Order: sequence, then C-alpha cells, then structure tokens
Amino acid sequence: MEKREIGKSGVKIHPFAFGGNVFGWTIDEQTSFNILDAYIDMGLDFIDTADVYSAWKPGNKGGESETIIGNWLKKSGKRNKVIIATKVGKPMGEGMKGLSKAYITKAVEASLQRLQTDHIDLYQSHDDDEATPLAETLETYTDLIKQGKVRAIGASNYSGERLKEALQVSKENNFAAYQCLQPEYNLYEREQYEKELEPVCRENNIGVISYYSLASGFLTGKYRSESDLSKSPRGQGVKKYLNDRGFKILAALDQVAAEYKTTPASAALAWVIARPGITAPIASATSIKQLHETAAAVNLHLKSEAIDLLTKASGY
Repeated sequence: MEKREIGKSGVKIHPFAFGGNVFGWTIDEQTSFNILDAYIDMGLDFIDTADVYSAWKPGNKGGESETIIGNWLKKSGKRNKVIIATKVGKPMGEGMKGLSKAYITKAVEASLQRLQTDHIDLYQSHDDDEATPLAETLETYTDLIKQGKVRAIGASNYSGERLKEALQVSKENNFAAYQCLQPEYNLYEREQYEKELEPVCRENNIGVISYYSLASGFLTGKYRSESDLSKSPRGQGVKKYLNDRGFKILAALDQVAAEYKTTPASAALAWVIARPGITAPIASATSIKQLHETAAAVNLHLKSEAIDLLTKASGY
C-alpha cells in the first residue's frame, strides 16, 4: 500500500485519514477502541482529530475525542503505529480560542495530556485567526517543533490568499511552514478548492487532507430523499445535496460502484484519492462494517474512464 508525504514534512501516511470527530459523539469509548484496532489491523495509520471534538454534543465540553484516542493509545501500546493529527484554535471556553502564542502554548499541553503522548505528528490551525499576527503563530509553532512536541504543522479553513501570506511569513523569518491544508472537498463541493486553493497547494507542494470527503454521508448513497434524512444525527446536513446535481453524482457513483463491485462511498473516496495533490481524504465510521466499506477506497484504483465519468457528473 502506497504512502504519501504530508507536504515536505517527512511524515508519510497511507492515503486515508480516520476522522476522530465521532469519538465521544456518535460512538462511545469501547466502540471507538474496537474501530481503532480494526483500522490499524487494516494497515492504515492516520488519525485526525481536534481539541474541540466533540464539544457540540450536549454535556460535552471538548477534548472528548482526544481523551478517547489517548486512552486507546495507553491501553493498546500502538503509539508507534499511528500518525496523530490534531488541531487548535476553535473556541474551547471563555478566552480559550485563536492562535496567539499564549493560547497555543497552553492548548498544546492540554492536547498532549489528553492524547497521553509526548508529541503530536501534525498540529493544525483549525481556523484562521486574523486578530493574531501570522508571525506570532508561526514562531510559536517553530518553538514547539524545536522542543520536539510537534513534528509538522498544517492549516485548516484558510483562504488561498492567507495561506500564501503564511508561507511567505515562514520563508522571510525562517519559521516552520504549513505543510498541509485541510479544506472541504468532495465530489459535490469542488469549486472553491479547485479554483482558489488547489493552485496554491500544488505550486508550493502543500499536502491536502480533505474533510467532509463524503459530503456528510450524502455520497454513501444512503440519503436519496427527504424521508432518509432521519437515518442519522448528521442527516439534516445532507438536505442541501438533494437536487438534480446531487442525484446525477449518485447515479454516476452507483454506476462506478457496480462496475468495480464496491460501494458508492468507496468510489467517492477513491475519486478524491486519485486527484493530483491530495494526500488523504478524511472519513469516519461508527462501525467496523462501515470502516471496511470506506477504507476499501485505499485499494480501489479507478481507471481514467471511471474518474472522468465522476468528474463530468459532478461538474459545476
């Protein structure tokens, strides 16, 4: 199974990222442990989370996903088998947000403690923080890398312009540079990434780890009408895809899935994996069966005809 380097970081991963947003939200700790064990047994290695996951669930305050991963790392002893990515910057309580030196310095210690590890492989800015100078943020990350607490840094939810600006600040000051971008990207949501972000990433050899790679589950094919929206807690987020273009994409996915004897989810992810410049799509799972269905994309090598069919059907 191939490995891809995250930018120029030296950190290499298989082209599939398990999305840790489900830990402590739609699955409990024991189910999370079982899925993580199965994930490693499949030969995969990259887990993406954030300090704020899963603060949106009633009764949660953030940190639940990292805590579950940390408990699993301690129990399983598999730290050397995984690449851990987490993020900082989203609101975690009063005065706890952003990318200032004071906040990142505290937040990284809290993440390390929850993850029960001495280093984070990929530490990402979860949101752009325009109130903090880019130089302050990047110098702070540089110090964390020097201290061995972080191996590489990345950005999420940055515009193309701000990403270029950040790369320039790193170059001028000899600071650590963002090695990857985490944008929304899938067969349905293509335009912003392809027009604004992809050129910057390709030009600067920035890795790309896409989120919502299955469009909140729409591209699995399980939501085909409004009556299907009640099938999961994420269902309401899918309503916007129930239109002519969405149905055209599903029809193409059904065709490719039938031809390759796979699932629409696997075909949708394989299309993302095949896109030049993509390092890995993020997808989560709430059962081992679901994990096998999505992660099968890593070994699904679509021919150019299938890629063209999906690209054409999802044209914007």
